[in-house]
Amino acid sequence: MVQDAFSKAVAAADPAAAVHAALSEYRARLDGDGRIYIAALGKAASAMASAAAAELGRAPAAGVIVTTDGGAKLVEGCRLIVGGHPLPDSGSVEGGEALLALAEAAQEGDVVLALISGGGSALGVAPSEGLTLEDKTAVTDLLLRSGADITEMNAVRRALSRLKGGGLSEAAAPAFVLSLIVSDVPGDDPATVASGPTARAEGGPCARDVLERYQLLDKVPSAVAAVIGKAAKQPKLENVTNRVIASNARSVEAAARALSDRGVRVIQRPGWLDADVGAAAAELFALVQAQANQTGPVAVVAGGETTVHVTGDGLGGRNQEFALRFALLAEEHPLPRDWTFLSGGTDGRDGPTDAAGGIVDAGTLGRMRTAGLDIADCLKRNDAYHALAAAEDLLMTGATGTNVADIQIALMV
Repeated sequence: MVQDAFSKAVAAADPAAAVHAALSEYRARLDGDGRIYIAALGKAASAMASAAAAELGRAPAAGVIVTTDGGAKLVEGCRLIVGGHPLPDSGSVEGGEALLALAEAAQEGDVVLALISGGGSALGVAPSEGLTLEDKTAVTDLLLRSGADITEMNAVRRALSRLKGGGLSEAAAPAFVLSLIVSDVPGDDPATVASGPTARAEGGPCARDVLERYQLLDKVPSAVAAVIGKAAKQPKLENVTNRVIASNARSVEAAARALSDRGVRVIQRPGWLDADVGAAAAELFALVQAQANQTGPVAVVAGGETTVHVTGDGLGGRNQEFALRFALLAEEHPLPRDWTFLSGGTDGRDGPTDAAGGIVDAGTLGRMRTAGLDIADCLKRNDAYHALAAAEDLLMTGATGTNVADIQIALMV
């Protein structure tokens, strides 16, 4: 039942359906005499570009799609580029430069249709003057291991890029930019999804403060520190419309609805779950524990993106570690009835693995021990992947073609 609910959550973020619905409201502008350029960036880029091409009814003047290897799909009239994720690579640089070149080709009266989804921060990069890809990769790796959240990470990424923080919209001026966004961030701020290639950030942390908070300022390359020090306020963008067409909150609601339709009483954790994975697991377990003595099936559903401070050399991701920690809590404080817990990334990929996350129950830890695993050691080494694999409790979905962060579902029957 929990896997079906998770599937419903992913389906609610279907980028193709969301693009079709959104573009139908802009027909007058899209049917004008101006040329249309498609600039698609993120894990859902191919699906969004394909839907846009079908809805437009005419070939774009040019198009660039920058996405992951697993999500790559050719679309007529568009150049397809595969970038790196979670760390950028040479394909990411090629993609970032191609997107900027496409935007610069647009003229007044033209439309740049930007299709933005999660993962774009790494998939498309255009380092600021004086920086190399190696510089940006080093910073991204440090941030990933520091426990910084997505908002903090993107504040740094924007400061080091010509593409992010509205760079794509700036390059397209004076053409009209219509940006359709599949959000994987708290608050659905267009300036945060993929580090905001079509939107300027208003407020939020500054890059220097983030690096100082995590004691990284003296660890980043000297060229990065120099660029951070010179960062200046940028002018307001004109002739740009940013619209969020799918989000984590909508997917959480879809999962809750799927369970409710099957007679389950559902408690939705409000807001965005973004704590350290250990604290998040404890919070969610407490919510489940509070419902344990109620009658009838009950579920707790949440969404967001937790953080993991990586100190070991194992393999895993935040969802896999979340599931493992939940199972340990349920063993330490046994629930009085059958339970199942799922934590999964809606993109189908959790960290640098082929799993979307984990799905655990009261027998999970026993199966791990039978396989000869030391569970505490697995956690210490951040090796949740192999622990869950031994219990046959990895959540495997394959690439979903979308990305609206993570979903957690706990069910007691």
